[in-house]
Amino acid sequence: MSIRTKVIVIEPYNEKWKLEFEKIRDMLDSYIGDLVLSIEHVGSTSVEGLSAKPIIDIDVVMDSYDNFPEIKKRLEEAGYHHEGNLGIEDREAFSYVKNRFMPYHLYVCPKDGKGYLEHIALRNHLRTNRDAREDYTALKTKLAKEYRYDADTYCERKTKFIQKILNKTLYSNKS
Repeated sequence: MSIRTKVIVIEPYNEKWKLEFEKIRDMLDSYIGDLVLSIEHVGSTSVEGLSAKPIIDIDVVMDSYDNFPEIKKRLEEAGYHHEGNLGIEDREAFSYVKNRFMPYHLYVCPKDGKGYLEHIALRNHLRTNRDAREDYTALKTKLAKEYRYDADTYCERKTKFIQKILNKTLYSNKS
């Protein structure tokens, strides 16, 4: 069962998000730590001072797809369900049935995958740029009010802002 946001609620940054990520990371590490390069906290909850939906985004980073069959097997044994890439190339989504943590999205990505590289570029820029953090908080708060029951439009309307950051960071040297 995938977490599907029915009502968009943006909350001020909460230190609890970092602690919850650490608990989830430690649990995932016990299942697949020997098969992956890292387990990264990405998305808005990973940026101190940024308001966010209280759902943690996690990228499990693998060296290559060669390790994916064993990662998938172990995650399924632990109660996760593989959902495919959900339309994003180089990203494998997993949902869970039982959960003792706050809600989270789990993705397994190759280290050179577009989705992972974009998550890291956006996260790192927002962590180091207060103006961008404040602008993004304002945008998300406004969109959450306008599209409270329409998650697709909420996400779509953030795209231009995110793409602008990616063009300044990850894609700045590309022609």
